[in-house]
Amino acid sequence: MTLISLALGRLLSWTAIILIVILVSVGLLTRRAEAQPDSDPCRPVQFADSTFVVCTADLRKYEVRLFWRGPGGEVLGSFDRLKQTPEGSRVAFAMNAGMYHEDRSPVGLYVENGKELKAANTRNGPGNFHLKPNGIFFVKGRQAGVLETGAYLKRTSKPDFATQSGPMLVINGQIHPQFSEQSTSRKIRNGVGVKGQSTVVFAISEDPVTFSTFARLFRDELDCANALFLDGSVSSLYAPSLERMDTLMPMGPLVGALRRRP
Repeated sequence: MTLISLALGRLLSWTAIILIVILVSVGLLTRRAEAQPDSDPCRPVQFADSTFVVCTADLRKYEVRLFWRGPGGEVLGSFDRLKQTPEGSRVAFAMNAGMYHEDRSPVGLYVENGKELKAANTRNGPGNFHLKPNGIFFVKGRQAGVLETGAYLKRTSKPDFATQSGPMLVINGQIHPQFSEQSTSRKIRNGVGVKGQSTVVFAISEDPVTFSTFARLFRDELDCANALFLDGSVSSLYAPSLERMDTLMPMGPLVGALRRRP
């Protein structure tokens, strides 16, 4: 064997070793990435000169569910107490889940673990809840939806979780008809929308915004054909990935996204 052949053989051997190391490393990184849960479901979003935090839950990776009372029947009412529940360690993010009375009971329909704890509210009245059409956010297994209340009540399928609030922000791609671009009513607001049937999108404003701006965020920026206003002024967010846990005031029902168990 000549010196040239020997050198070439060694070069090819080292090349093969390097390629094997690269392939093994890539494989390990890929498996590690697949095994690691999505740690950043929440992100800041700039829209219409305002800042929002948007949290997205793919129902193939997360369970989205509602929380109202603890094991002893007491109202949870805070993210700190939510963290202390048996499911607390799996909560990736949470928000207040709709309007509530002084005793922190839901104003409208409320379903938890398949049980209807409060009936749908179809009455007329004052305030945002009654700014018709209002609507219902619901989850059934790994699918979710937002529907105007009348349309929801025509369904025969029973949800695992549901909460009613109002007004609707976006209805089949259209902004709520009573929203005005000239409105001067600006508040910190939070809401929920859906993309397809398996992706739920929550948003909370960092700045006071109008209903019109908030609705356009969901339709134009977040691509949600249907979206529901959850509340204003008391709007709060728990997002561990952002090191954020709002403690503005005691709340009623909460909605949380839990990482699914392996």
